[in-house]
Amino acid sequence: MRRVSKLAAVVSATAALALTATACGESSTESNDKKDKGVGLAFDVGGRDDHSFNESAARGADKAKKDLGVKVEMLTAGNNETEEDREQRLTSLAQDGYNPVIGVGFSYGKSIEKVAKEFPDTTFAVVDSVSKGKNVDSIVFSEHEGSYLAGVAAALKTKSKKVGFIGGVNNALIQKFEAGFAQGVKDTDPKLKLTSEYLYPTNDKGFNDPAAAKEKAKGMLDRGIDVIYSAAGQSGAGSIEAISKKKGAWAIGVDSDQYQQPGLTKYKDSILTSVVKNVDVAVYDLIKSVEDGKPLSGTNAYTLKENGVSLATSGGFIDDIKPKIDAAKKKIASGEVKVSETPKK
Repeated sequence: MRRVSKLAAVVSATAALALTATACGESSTESNDKKDKGVGLAFDVGGRDDHSFNESAARGADKAKKDLGVKVEMLTAGNNETEEDREQRLTSLAQDGYNPVIGVGFSYGKSIEKVAKEFPDTTFAVVDSVSKGKNVDSIVFSEHEGSYLAGVAAALKTKSKKVGFIGGVNNALIQKFEAGFAQGVKDTDPKLKLTSEYLYPTNDKGFNDPAAAKEKAKGMLDRGIDVIYSAAGQSGAGSIEAISKKKGAWAIGVDSDQYQQPGLTKYKDSILTSVVKNVDVAVYDLIKSVEDGKPLSGTNAYTLKENGVSLATSGGFIDDIKPKIDAAKKKIASGEVKVSETPKK
């Protein structure tokens, strides 16, 4: 795919000093004299088995392990983490000789930028955020464009004329999903009623709380909403479960093709489609670039035009509307349709 350049525990101060002291006066940058151990992958909350975002990143690392023979170390964030928690996780990976070190999720944006300065000979990457640094690959996606296609599908498949959106956390990134979905719905059928709700205003737990998403989805279903798109990481599994119990209702998955996720197999007949972000492709691209001695850096965008985001067709549930989905995709790719990144209020 052509790349477009645009753009866990908290350690005490004493422990941090002790860690530095073990280098016997050696600077953190010099620790990179160690032979590279492989790839360091720092997951967002939910870990690799979230059936969604982290899982996609893990697939990219797994492919690199198989194809390139690299070793992979995976660490996972917990709920309610601080910047210090994330910095320590990244520092530990870099100090131990992992290269590249990848932060999976926008929450790593600030910490990547800080830690990358301390290890200039290590390549860092952050997914869904833009961080400055000559040795940083900032990986971003056109979530709003993929979500537009999901909106078209929802509008064409709803029977109640009511569709819903559930976001994990009300922040700028998840608002991109909402904005694209809403625009796709309204451009397809302006008369439809769209309900958008979030699990948490700021807490990253919104990506790791399936019970909350399940209750949110139940509430929407009780109001007659029959197609629900959830952009909430692992929490989305909860909404998919609730939707599966309602005859005639459809769930729209996110990040990975959730119809294909083993952990969601018993709900797959209720998963209409998924907005897929090729995080796996981006992670593999970055790892291979390091292995080839030409590490990627700068801001690299994976767009709909380049298949960086797409709408899954597993299950065949949108086969009957595929011509209209394809038509919408062409309009976005050509620039005829501009998809907003912020919801209209």
